[in-house]
Formats: sequence, structure tokens, C-alpha cells
Amino acid sequence: MRIAVAGGTGGVGRLVVNAVRAAGHEPVILARSTGADLIRGSGLDEALTGVPVVIDVSNVSTINRKKSENFFGTATTNLLAAGHRVGVRHHVALSVVGADRVNWGYYAGKRRQEKLVLDGAVPATVLRSTQFYELAAQMLATIPGPIAVVPQMLMQPIAAHEVANCLVDLALADPAGRAPDIAGPQQLRMSDMARRLLRTRGSHRLVLPVRLPGATGRAMAGHGLLPTGPGPRGTQTFDQWLASPAAQNDAGRSR
Repeated sequence: MRIAVAGGTGGVGRLVVNAVRAAGHEPVILARSTGADLIRGSGLDEALTGVPVVIDVSNVSTINRKKSENFFGTATTNLLAAGHRVGVRHHVALSVVGADRVNWGYYAGKRRQEKLVLDGAVPATVLRSTQFYELAAQMLATIPGPIAVVPQMLMQPIAAHEVANCLVDLALADPAGRAPDIAGPQQLRMSDMARRLLRTRGSHRLVLPVRLPGATGRAMAGHGLLPTGPGPRGTQTFDQWLASPAAQNDAGRSR
């Protein structure tokens, strides 16, 4: 089967492409570099012709509500419209656990994406995942100086490759609407993850956890980012991930 992967050149997208190939199927990468522009809508009909299944892991790096809503709203609308025109039978989208409980700018875009997908004309599945282990390194890389100020966040993070495998499994099954949330094997705080990551890389930076203001900060520091029901759980622990090639590939970025 040919399976389209929107955002297939990104970090998670590359893992999904690998998982599609490992399952014995042919990935079709949707990205500007391959001639398929999600925002402009150009090249999508051509790329999706003869493709029965789409996995959307396209993403934007922003905490701005308007930018997030514009990106996910536009990209999802264009992708669904093209899929409907050419006969896509199953649209799978990746979202985030807590998107409906944490009033964070980025999550507003994910809520808009979920609604468009679940209300759309193409049969669909939405998988919410907890944060990836890679978030700790990404966050540290954006914070300069000897002290890393990180938000207080209680999470149940997961290895990204396990989410990629789950997305492919869902794509090969019947459309399920909202699938059970996927999460990692253990609850962790962002400050603890950051300290352990820095220690593994030989860095002596201090980590200072700070609660964000208002209801958003309370939700992130409390249980707002945790799964609320049963669902698939990853098996790779954070310590195992720290010793894996996935973590080593980011070495040095957060020093």
C-alpha cells in the first residue's frame, strides 16, 4: 500500500516514513521539498492520487495561538480537501494529550486540527500522544546561559519512534475517530528530565523550574498533560532513551 506522510521530512515524520517501510508499505512524503505544499495546497492532488491512507504529522514550532491555529487550520483544510477529491479512505492525524485541558497557544492549533479532521468528509483517526523525550533537549537548546529556566511540567513522555509505530498500526486499521491516548511508561517532571539529560552530556548547567502563571501553569504542573484513561503505553524508559542513538544524535545541542 502507498501511505502518504504529511511532514515526512521532519523529526517525527522521518520515523513514520521508516515505520511505513518496515511494515512493508511505500511511503509518499508530502513536503515542500517534494512539491507538495500544505499551506498553499499546491501539489497535493497529484501526490495523493492513488494513495488510500494519509498520516499527518506536520508541525509548526510556535507557542503563539494565532500562528498555531492558522498553520494547523490551513494545512489540515488543504490536506483533507485534496484527500476527499482524490478518494483517500483514511486520514490519521497526530495530536497531543491535554490539548483540551491546557490553554496553551500551540494546543489551540491542535484543537482546531482535531475538529477539522473528526468533522471532515474523509474517514479519520486522531491519536493524542504525550510529549516526546526529545522535548527536553529541544527546550534546553532554546535557553541560553548557565541557568536553564524550564517550566514546571508533569508528563508521561514517550519515545517518538514508538508513537510512529502506533500511527502506522492505526493507519492500517479501520478509521477509529478518537483513538485511545498513547503515553510513555512513567511520569516525569521536565526539570528532572533536563537535569538527567545535561548530566548524561557532561554539562554543569543549573536547571531552575518555574511555574507558568495562571490556569495554564497550574494545569501543566498538575495533571493536565497526563492521559486520563487506558491506552497503549511505550516500553522504552527515559534512561534507556538517554543511552540510545536517538539521544546521542542531539548531543551537544543543549550544552
